[in-house]
Amino acid sequence: MNNNSDVMYRLLVQSVVDYAIYMLKPDGTVANWNSGAQRAKGYTPDEIVGKNFALFYSEDDRKNGAPQRGLATATATGRFETEGWRYRKDGSAFWAHVVIDAIRDEFGELLGFAKITRDCTEQQEQQRKQREQEQRFRMLVEGVSDYAIYMLDLDGNVENWNVGAQRAKGYVAEEIVGQHFSRFYSAQDRKNHIPEKNLTTAFKTGRFEDEGYRYRKDGSAFWAHVIIDAIRDDAGKLIGYAKITRDCTEQQALLRKQHEQEKNFRLLVEGVRDYAIYMLDVHGRVVNWNNGAQRAKGYLADEIVGQHFSVFYSSAERHANAPEANLGIALKTGRFEDEGWRYRKDGSAFWAHVVIEAINDESGKLIGFAKITRDITERRENEQQLLRARDLAQSQSAKMSELSGFLDTIISNIPSCVIVEDAISREILMVNDKAEQLFGINKALIMHKRPHECMSAELGDYFNSLADVALRSEGIHSREQLLLTAGGERILHTRATTISGKDMRQNYVMLIVEDVTDQREADARIRHMAHHDNLTSLPNRVLFRQKLSEALRVDNLNNQISATLCLDLDNFKNVNDALGHQIGDDLLRVVAKRLRSALRDHDTLARIGGDEFAIVLPNVRSADEAAVVAQRLIEAIRPPINVEGHNLSVGLSVGIALTSQATNTPEHMLRCADMALYEAKRNGRNRFEHFTIEMDNQARSRRVIENDLRDAISGRQLKLYYQPITNEQGIIGYEALMRWHHPIKGLIMPNDFIPIAEETGLIHMLGAYALYEACREAQSWNTEQSVSVNLSPLQFKNSSLVSVVEGALRESGLAPHRLEVEITESVLLDDTLGNIRTLQSLKTLGVQIALDDFGTGYSSLSYLRSFPFDKIKIDKSFINDMGDSREALAIIRAITGMSRSLDIQITAEGVENGEQFAKLREEGCTLFQGYFFGRPQPSELRLKELE
Repeated sequence: MNNNSDVMYRLLVQSVVDYAIYMLKPDGTVANWNSGAQRAKGYTPDEIVGKNFALFYSEDDRKNGAPQRGLATATATGRFETEGWRYRKDGSAFWAHVVIDAIRDEFGELLGFAKITRDCTEQQEQQRKQREQEQRFRMLVEGVSDYAIYMLDLDGNVENWNVGAQRAKGYVAEEIVGQHFSRFYSAQDRKNHIPEKNLTTAFKTGRFEDEGYRYRKDGSAFWAHVIIDAIRDDAGKLIGYAKITRDCTEQQALLRKQHEQEKNFRLLVEGVRDYAIYMLDVHGRVVNWNNGAQRAKGYLADEIVGQHFSVFYSSAERHANAPEANLGIALKTGRFEDEGWRYRKDGSAFWAHVVIEAINDESGKLIGFAKITRDITERRENEQQLLRARDLAQSQSAKMSELSGFLDTIISNIPSCVIVEDAISREILMVNDKAEQLFGINKALIMHKRPHECMSAELGDYFNSLADVALRSEGIHSREQLLLTAGGERILHTRATTISGKDMRQNYVMLIVEDVTDQREADARIRHMAHHDNLTSLPNRVLFRQKLSEALRVDNLNNQISATLCLDLDNFKNVNDALGHQIGDDLLRVVAKRLRSALRDHDTLARIGGDEFAIVLPNVRSADEAAVVAQRLIEAIRPPINVEGHNLSVGLSVGIALTSQATNTPEHMLRCADMALYEAKRNGRNRFEHFTIEMDNQARSRRVIENDLRDAISGRQLKLYYQPITNEQGIIGYEALMRWHHPIKGLIMPNDFIPIAEETGLIHMLGAYALYEACREAQSWNTEQSVSVNLSPLQFKNSSLVSVVEGALRESGLAPHRLEVEITESVLLDDTLGNIRTLQSLKTLGVQIALDDFGTGYSSLSYLRSFPFDKIKIDKSFINDMGDSREALAIIRAITGMSRSLDIQITAEGVENGEQFAKLREEGCTLFQGYFFGRPQPSELRLKELE
């Protein structure tokens, strides 16, 4: 039975393919080898039995004695268990879970080891991805500033609080965590138990979504889009609620204005009865329908919307694809205009004047067609009747006198103006009543006069020019022009044709004049709505892109230069936040007028969104000329603007890009100008910058470093180095300084990656890593030495900063007084009250707080009054200069004297030699840091600098 059991067990072990199971002799040589081992490590039994198992380890592990330590642990304790990289026969690595059990006989004598190895590479990769995903998600949520994202417990109490929540609702985390979320609702909503009802909806359906007013800490209301999701664990048990709130006040106001404008425009269009005005989608289907369309074509909106507009054409035209061809012309040229027969719902025909305009969105993508149709059957019939009467009069001279009266009657009643002139003398021989109305002159004063004798010079030139064209060539000749008439400035559409008399020696010119002002205004309204900003009436992004494309095309043809400018108002958001969007809108209108007044007539100024504007300066002579314009724009905005009694001051930042032969596309020009704008804002705002190749290279470099930095964080390429801080007795602590060991570029210093981490928001993750790692390593020193960690001003914008510090202390077990955080003066310049509260919370934890780089920037004694700092660090620039500069030494003496009065310790940074050390001791400095005492080193080497 025992033999059978052994055989069965051996067969079982040999057949297992997911685990490498084998025996080692006491010296670590392989004694046997199963199928799983061969599969996992690639060796056959013949190749591996008798070899030492150390060859499954890396060369570094073998040098460090890792295989022997594993066997020693198994020998001493009975078992060794670990995870790490192991290596196959082909040299490839896999992540392994390893168990080594010591096997002893009944007398306790070591016989060898049983070793079980499992390839966990896939699970390890999944866990790594899951951790990265969770880490990214946490960073995303904590760094989002446009959305309030937080958790509620089962009772609706706030559990955490992100930056966006603090920004939207005004509470810092300490004020709101633990409070019931109903405080964001109005008193009436709370009385009606609306918050509880919303949670119940989320509980029952999984999600509650709504829009409505919510309230900030200061009592002000904002229009919010709210989502509450019920969160359950793997077993389906409710564990809380995730709540996302977005301040949509600005969007709501814009939407309301847009709806009002659309409503006004819709009422305007729908109220027009003489024109059919409607939209087609990109396929030619009717999208909407006005009163004029219903009157002209007989269809109700419900009957025609969704139908193809080809129903208005004859079957022959549909068969010939005329509707599609007309849309094609509009798509290609932007506009199709024609006259022809169209058909009503009842099948009757009418003669129509038709305009089809292609409508594109901001990106230039076709979104449909605007179609205007006017029934001109009566006008055409009158014209045809006139022509038939003329022909009849010519062919039947015997009845001429009889028909003359008939002809006069017809002409008098035509709704268009009719003027007949003698071709040679230009004497007016005939006019109708409509002409008398249009020109405000009695017919008796017009007859037998030349146009210049009875009309304005402008009208006379207009009619004479058309008559000249008609006499030069046969056919009907049309022209359209804005002219001053008795009814004011009107757009006149005139057709001129010649008429032969009794013989070829007598000719006449007939002019048919039609007032098309209303029709063209309707056309213009549609075009303006599609290409202009509703608030300022400036060109929008669509029209701006067209103007920029046109300027670039002309540049290419004429070998000239154009400039593209991107503009952004400084501090505009503060106006919106403090005074409301109505004041902000009025301010934008004034700004638009000031900017426009500073430009040439042929320059294009556009509003491309929010407080962002863009300009095309065609045909500039040089970069200096563009710079002069930019400065003129800045000066135009500089004087305060009075809006409803408020004197508002905003600045202007400008980025300039000039065309080059290399890349001349609208997208490239805007991108370059935007990079220059970013540089202007980064360099202090209220200024302009020219785009340079270095900016593009820097942007590319920043993107490369950003991507590498993300890999560095996930790949643990970042490490803390420690520089000693001493007093006269010895080292009392260390400052933790981050270093990046790039796999290709080598060691990268903080100045090269911290600014990018701050720009991208990665600083929150780097800062948390530094705090946790510094606390962990300091706890392992087995001394009372402190560790100092620098905090970025941006970390104070994250409401979880105090929680991060608290978590680092709790996880490491480090005593709070051994942790010191260093801040710069900019923390106190930005959101002073909120940041002071954060510092007070850190102080409450027992953490030491130091003010770094004191004496530079905006140093002020008010900082020392606003918060009780534990230490002040004198900037190293004063230490470097104190031997040569009386001013530097005077500043050092002032700081040390002040610190003694306030009982604050002073740390002198950048001490590099004994002479400086001695001098600083004389001046009263008590703590010192610099290369004289030691360079930054990894934790394991931190003491060697002084040995």
